[in-house]
Amino acid sequence: MKDDNTATANLTQNRQHQVCRTTGAVSSVDQVVDMSPPVMSPEVVPSNAGDELNLIPSLNFAMVDNGIFRSGFPDSANFSFLQTLRLRSIIYLCPEPYPEANNEFLKANGIRLFQFGIEGYKEPFVNIPQDTIREALKAVLDVRNHPVLIHCKRGKHRTGCLVGCLRKLQRWCLSSVFDEYQRFAAAKARVSDQRFMELFDTSSLKHLPMSFSCSKK
Repeated sequence: MKDDNTATANLTQNRQHQVCRTTGAVSSVDQVVDMSPPVMSPEVVPSNAGDELNLIPSLNFAMVDNGIFRSGFPDSANFSFLQTLRLRSIIYLCPEPYPEANNEFLKANGIRLFQFGIEGYKEPFVNIPQDTIREALKAVLDVRNHPVLIHCKRGKHRTGCLVGCLRKLQRWCLSSVFDEYQRFAAAKARVSDQRFMELFDTSSLKHLPMSFSCSKK
């Protein structure tokens, strides 16, 4: 009788032990690890970031000297950038009428337009009138027109010739004048343009005042 009681007690203990092991296993499964990516807080963009992204310079834009800039033909995408220059005038070197949108921009910002129409012929038919360049230079040299932007279509040939003649007035050597011209014209550089700059007579303009930073070089 004693042996039966002992066997019954051992069986009960084994069943309790198994129940405890099963309960432990279930408990360990319930501890699920969260593997999902963390939730990122939204990025706060400054309110003026869009304004900075809208400042797009015109094609071939560069500073020539204090108060003088050059570029290709500006369009509406460049207007916000041009406003930062606080221009007083634009010197336009093409014969075609100025677009209406550009004229509206000039009126809204109090910018004066000087047009010196030079035909954009290709070599060997290039004809750059010295008188036209000379009159355009007078407008460039007049500090009352500064800040001023000089532009043609691409900012390469007609603009390059006008800036090159300005450099001669500033007593730049011809190699430096040609280097600057070629930097903007690149593969489109024309021998006729460089010949024009070399032969351009600046004597009738030397009496005009120049207050540029490069004029003392």
